[in-house]
Amino acid sequence: MSSEESDYEHDQIADGQLEGEGESFDEDDELAHLVGDSDSDEAEGEPEGDEILDDEIDELDAEGDMEEDKAQQENFDEEMDEDEIEKVGVVTNTNKDRSAMDNLLAKEDLGIVNSRIQESIRILTNFRELRDPNKTRTEYMTDLKNDVMTAFDYNLEMVEIFFSLFPPAEALKCIEANEESRPVTIRTNTLKTKRRDLAKTLIQRGINCEPIGKWSKVGLKIYDSQIPFGATPEYLAGHYIVQSPSSFCPVMALCPQPGERILDMAAAPGGKTTYIAQLMKNSGVLFANDVKAERLKALKANCQRLGIKNTVVTHYDGRKFPTIMKGFDRVLLDSPCTGLGVISRDPSIKAQKTYKEVMKLSHLQKELILAAIDCCDFKSKSGGYIVYSTCSITVEENEEVIDYALKHRYVKLVETGLEIGSEGLPKYKEQRFHQSLKLAKRIYPHTHNMDGFFVAKLKKFANGIKSQDKEKDQLSINRENAIKKNKEKKRDRKGRNKNADSKSNQKNLKKRIKQKKQESKKQSEDSKETTEKPTKKEKKQEDSAEESKAEVDQKSAPKNKGKKDKKKKFQDYKQKLKERKEKTRSPRKEGKEREERKERKEGQEEHERSCICCRA
Repeated sequence: MSSEESDYEHDQIADGQLEGEGESFDEDDELAHLVGDSDSDEAEGEPEGDEILDDEIDELDAEGDMEEDKAQQENFDEEMDEDEIEKVGVVTNTNKDRSAMDNLLAKEDLGIVNSRIQESIRILTNFRELRDPNKTRTEYMTDLKNDVMTAFDYNLEMVEIFFSLFPPAEALKCIEANEESRPVTIRTNTLKTKRRDLAKTLIQRGINCEPIGKWSKVGLKIYDSQIPFGATPEYLAGHYIVQSPSSFCPVMALCPQPGERILDMAAAPGGKTTYIAQLMKNSGVLFANDVKAERLKALKANCQRLGIKNTVVTHYDGRKFPTIMKGFDRVLLDSPCTGLGVISRDPSIKAQKTYKEVMKLSHLQKELILAAIDCCDFKSKSGGYIVYSTCSITVEENEEVIDYALKHRYVKLVETGLEIGSEGLPKYKEQRFHQSLKLAKRIYPHTHNMDGFFVAKLKKFANGIKSQDKEKDQLSINRENAIKKNKEKKRDRKGRNKNADSKSNQKNLKKRIKQKKQESKKQSEDSKETTEKPTKKEKKQEDSAEESKAEVDQKSAPKNKGKKDKKKKFQDYKQKLKERKEKTRSPRKEGKEREERKERKEGQEEHERSCICCRA
């Protein structure tokens, strides 16, 4: 009996009762009759059957209500359409759910996929010997990429980025490292406590922690904790902050000094700004800027909790900041990026990000780095440095941006001073960047067990825009002119020195010629006077006699004479000795002189014979 028929019968019975037609009795009529009987019994004072009748009436009413509810539900289900069901939110087997189930069923076993990945990598490492002759390298690479996509749920464009950066085996290690969870790290606030004291108190509270490494004097690793380490009294008092170790590196490269004027262009949520203020020892001025007002709340809260007093929080677009304020000693730009280095913390990146987003962010990063360079003051005595960092490992967001800055501003790359990280990439695919990009640092998850990061340090040496055309570049023109002037000055100096040398040489030559003539005259006179040579004994005797004479002269001389007389006598004595030495020469020299004299005489005689003037 259907619900419609039952409703119809109930209506008929109700009509019959109103009109006085009681010929046909059903269950409802019986109920009415029983109810009437009960009333009569009550009137007569017979209370024995009252409880039985009440129970039967309740049971019948409950059965009727149940039947009505079922009928209403069946009518509602028949009238509802599929669109209305989706609006209400009822779970049904829609096309989307069916497609998702089909995809899940279509997936292969992960063990089979992983074994296939390992086999393809083994072949690609030794491709010449292990390859299939009917299969090319590109086919192997496509199969490997597809297997990686199915095994790790990556987007195709993200997989291509990883395989373009690394060889196949290293790319797989990097992808696997992004799937692993890393230990939580904290940074101690040295404005309020020391790392040793903080570690002791945390261990007493049941938190196992150790220092990160020798390269950091502030970081601690947390392995196990019996209590939430974000709600300890030390955390609330500002003794430490939860921060990844790779984000220490930009601040360490910036190397802020006390009393400086520093800008953090993208500061929120405040991990790096608080570290800068910590190294500045709450002195100087630190401007913490961010575009999003929502993120500034966390920045302000962290600054207040850690007890930082030298920060000024601003809310401006970083690209327009040079029009508002300039003249900073140091600038830190932790630029917004795709976050391909922090996939372990946000797995949605590997499926959502695309190459178009990478290029959009690269354009934004180029604008921001030019603004950061313009904000810096190259005349700063202690600074003039800009540090650029990202939590991404793509070349488009890192090396390409730095190379753009080197071409358009007067900056140069400088060593970061970091002990951790590998060198930057001056080459990528067909692109060739500046060779100084080797000074930048790259941090990878699979080699350093930290989040992927990029850090580069720039030194500004002049203001202005560096145009690619040398004719329009004023600074390059000025430099070339200065170089030319310096070269001309050097040439003039060399020319003067040469002229001076030539004049002095001429004078010296004349002097030498005169001296030679005088010596030749003396030698000729001496040769005429002394034909015999003195013996050695005679020389000694003469020398001793002269020395004795000099001593006698000195003794006989009056004591009141000045020092000048003594010097003159001593000089005269030296000259005499020189003259004796010149007289007593070796036989070789004398023989040569004799030959020269003979030749001169013969030449003079021939000249007299031939010359008419001499004959006359």
